[in-house]
Amino acid sequence: QLQLVESGGGLVQPGGSLRLSCAASGLSLRSYSIHWLRQAPGKEREGVSCISSSGGSTNYADSVKGRFIISRDNAKNTVYLQMNSLKPEDTAVYICAADRLPFCGSGNMNYWGKGTLVTVSS
Repeated sequence: QLQLVESGGGLVQPGGSLRLSCAASGLSLRSYSIHWLRQAPGKEREGVSCISSSGGSTNYADSVKGRFIISRDNAKNTVYLQMNSLKPEDTAVYICAADRLPFCGSGNMNYWGKGTLVTVSS
């Protein structure tokens, strides 16, 4: 079975940057599309970004477009989320999830990580 472990969260100042990692074990990520989602305190979970299995296609929520970049290194079995120009409203637990469908857009997740906390505050 596929296991996903997020890392890289922490406390950053507004305007700062952070890179999150989603490392897979048990199975190869190569054939999966990977999604990043986030859940802020008292808020519903929302989709942030997605990358197709090959890395050839990406999607971003309007709220992060132009600031966040999703990427993957299938040789390392890892997906990344580079977060730039961070705002306090980006504060949330960030979760990665894998979909057996290789394309973004289906929203059907087969495997979930447990999340990493990102806090944006001065």
